Amino acid sequence: MGSTGGWQLPGGIRREPGVIYGRGMEILLIAGLWLDGSAWDQVVPQLASLGHRAMPLTLPGQGVGSSSATLEDQVASVVAAVDATAGVPLVVGHSAASTLAWIAAGARPDKVGGVALIGGFPSADGELYADAFESQNGMVPFPGWPRFEGPDSADLDEGMKRRIASAAIPVPEAGARGVVHHSDERRFNVPVTLICPEFSVAQAREWVQGGEVPELSLARHVDFVDIDSGHWPMFSRPTELAHLLAEVANA
Repeated sequence: MGSTGGWQLPGGIRREPGVIYGRGMEILLIAGLWLDGSAWDQVVPQLASLGHRAMPLTLPGQGVGSSSATLEDQVASVVAAVDATAGVPLVVGHSAASTLAWIAAGARPDKVGGVALIGGFPSADGELYADAFESQNGMVPFPGWPRFEGPDSADLDEGMKRRIASAAIPVPEAGARGVVHHSDERRFNVPVTLICPEFSVAQAREWVQGGEVPELSLARHVDFVDIDSGHWPMFSRPTELAHLLAEVANA
């Protein structure tokens, strides 16, 4: 978080500097609330060493653009990043941004090669994007670590917690409270890999098969993968996460 530099793609999204490009699949990395593209700093070079072109995205209102950015602005920026790729990218969404990755699959079902969701599930049509956190003066700030006690943060030491919290970017309320809209039903044909950090594969499978995650319950190709981490494996388990994403891309 808190990176500087980079350059603009259509839709107001910023490509981060220092990205190493290989010849493999293009992988778009979208971090969740309060994070910008630098959240993936430890993952990007490892994906490059595994032969893939990792492109971390910084969303409008989360490190670039206006503090009044809307959910529509963020969706447009992700779709623009998909359109800017040369091939069929793997779109990776972390936490709340799992919804952004899935919306992109619906907006470009013939362009997105696959979706990987880390510690999150796509919201259903008509739901609010992220309404679980309080807003202050039109922004949704990081609520502090007591909110994430337990499995979410058990693998983060105090130093790492301080670094993450000090760089956390308040999210515009217009983005967090935006209404989710899904489009083309061909999104259900896009392969999905659900990477399970603070919850188990068995739990995730039960939620999906039980209909608690309607969008994934209707998806035709869903794989479940475990990672031994809390909610933020890009910080605590970057090597393991990079290898898992490379395996998804290779498949």
